[in-house]
Amino acid sequence: MATPASALVRFSRRVADVMAECNYAQRRMLALRTAPDAYLIDPDKAPDDYAEFLFRTSTVVLHEPTAAGRGHGRPVS
Repeated sequence: MATPASALVRFSRRVADVMAECNYAQRRMLALRTAPDAYLIDPDKAPDDYAEFLFRTSTVVLHEPTAAGRGHGRPVS
């Protein structure tokens, strides 16, 4: 039978995992909502000039971690 301390540790880890997932979802939603591409009338149309290209790609880039950093099924953040 598990001790009350180990049950408390397991519960706190689950709460921390839920909070981390909510944090990731919040940051991802902010990046998607503030992306200039989301507000284009014709998103399949190529940019007319280099300045428009730079504007479209000016969103927050989510960096992919190293192979060791993305173990255990953790999302890219």
